[in-house]
Amino acid sequence: MKPSDKLPEGVAGWSEQELSSNPHDQQDKARKVEEMFTSIAESYDLNNRVHSMWRDQAWRKQAVKMASMTTSDDVVDVACGTGDLAMAFSKAGASSVLGVDFTQAMLDVAVVKATKEGLTIPYVQGDAMDLELPDKSANIVSIAFGIRNVQKPELAFAEFFRILRPGGRLIVLEFSKPKNPVVSFFNGVYTKRIMPITATCISRDQSGAYKYLPKSVETFTEPAELANQISQAGFADIEQKSLTFGVCTITKAIKR
Repeated sequence: MKPSDKLPEGVAGWSEQELSSNPHDQQDKARKVEEMFTSIAESYDLNNRVHSMWRDQAWRKQAVKMASMTTSDDVVDVACGTGDLAMAFSKAGASSVLGVDFTQAMLDVAVVKATKEGLTIPYVQGDAMDLELPDKSANIVSIAFGIRNVQKPELAFAEFFRILRPGGRLIVLEFSKPKNPVVSFFNGVYTKRIMPITATCISRDQSGAYKYLPKSVETFTEPAELANQISQAGFADIEQKSLTFGVCTITKAIKR
């Protein structure tokens, strides 16, 4: 590794060399993702709002709507991060909401936010590929902008299927690549050239988080293949909805 490719001493995360290839192929991806989110936890929400142009909360509301939630539903929000989607489900009237995330620093922020809003949402540290939850214990499992960061998504889908009750819904909200060539071009310029600079300035991050983001989206599974993986885990009635010119996609599936 060239000296210019190395991270500053004592800083964990993604180097330029690692991001020159597919980050999803990194054997220590899980560790790097946890270190990365630990580094950016405090500024995560601000960067989300600014760099989605305040659309990220609208996307989450669409995910809640697509889940067809009722007031008797128990929701498990996996890779819950700072709790935005978990809070959206709670505010919509879910019977219970549990937030699970791999990174304790993100959960710490989520707890503070829920407390300020007067919401009762337990948050626990856990792995999407090995959830310490009983079989058939949830009506809805959601994961927003998180499946892309899981080491082996197929294992996570199997876990989601296991903990869902029959008739339960899986909701996956994830970034995708716009199909329109004009939108794709400008989105690429924004996410690869502008956002890494502005987001890094806001967060003062040295972990490479905002260079990892566009690279991880670029190299991640297409929505159609993601739907296929979900189907292979046993889910049925899969439907997808593209949002904001294809910048992200909601996938809904049912456990029959």
